[in-house]
Amino acid sequence: MRGKRGRPKAELILSEEERHTLEGWARRRTTAHGLALRSEIVLACATAKSNKKVARMLRVTAPTVGKWRKRFVAKRLDGLVDEPRPGAPRKITDDAVEAIVTRTLESTPRGARHWSTRQMAKAVGLSHATVGRIWRAFGLQPHRTEHFHLSKDPLLAEKVRDIVGLYMSPPDNALVLCVDEKSQIQALNRTQPLLRLRPGQAERRTRDYERHGTTTLFAALDVVTGNVVGECHGRRRAIEFRRFLETVDAVVPPDKDIHIVLDNYGTHKAPIIKRWLAKRPRYRLHFTPPHGSWLNQVERWFGLLTERQSKRGAHCSVVELKRAIHESLDQNDKVPKPFIWTKTADDILASIARFAQRTSEPHSTT
Repeated sequence: MRGKRGRPKAELILSEEERHTLEGWARRRTTAHGLALRSEIVLACATAKSNKKVARMLRVTAPTVGKWRKRFVAKRLDGLVDEPRPGAPRKITDDAVEAIVTRTLESTPRGARHWSTRQMAKAVGLSHATVGRIWRAFGLQPHRTEHFHLSKDPLLAEKVRDIVGLYMSPPDNALVLCVDEKSQIQALNRTQPLLRLRPGQAERRTRDYERHGTTTLFAALDVVTGNVVGECHGRRRAIEFRRFLETVDAVVPPDKDIHIVLDNYGTHKAPIIKRWLAKRPRYRLHFTPPHGSWLNQVERWFGLLTERQSKRGAHCSVVELKRAIHESLDQNDKVPKPFIWTKTADDILASIARFAQRTSEPHSTT
């Protein structure tokens, strides 16, 4: 009687702890695909199935099953984890990397206000590509700068909680409107015709332009529906603002309270506006803190209008500019999309506190 052909299988017996770990690796969604597959192979082999049966069941080759069976028997769970890949040893030490990061953060080169990769490379004796990789790894961009302005309003916390509360939990039987003006929108036309977009060629335009006047857009964004009521005026005075409020009053439901979020611009507090509001007690104003325009959602909509319409538009007159703005308003109201406010007042105030702490820390350059 002939014996069985082929190499003998390595005996595989799992402990309860190993089985529990392997089942977790196989089922957890965050596990790497390779590790999950190896865990499934070992679990299947532990049921005394042959390598060929396990291969057919998991749709892999029999040599793959044999490889991971042997590795598990030899090294147990550690044998399933990817081994370090071979390669040349690092030439730049951790101390050298730390020195570059520290120098970038705490000093500036002579005759300049920030480091470039080539200046840093010359200073530390490495290539500029190496410096670039280190900067990218640590998220350092010395060439960039951003602006900030912390509000000094003593009622900052109260105003943030008030406005964010309106966004995240609008009151019943009421509308929340974000109101502001985008002033001095210019009707600009290029001095030469635009060269349209073509395959392999971006749209091109001349740098110089002709001015044909300006307009001011008054807008009110409904934070729940995303609809925008807009109106263009030639100036930005209290009388124009009152006219816009009358337009808003004509389109909002007469049986609802109206909560308006707006900034501290002088026309919003003018006597003519106070008298208008006194006759309509259902209107309640919620002022953003100074330098807190980011709390007004209509500012985000103004950004979209600039990006999609006015920034690249070419208009020969204010009439054309107004027509383009109203087309954008009509298109927005056909498919309105509200902005979803996600940060709580506590999150915002904590972020402001952390930022204020950083700005109060002493900084020195050498």
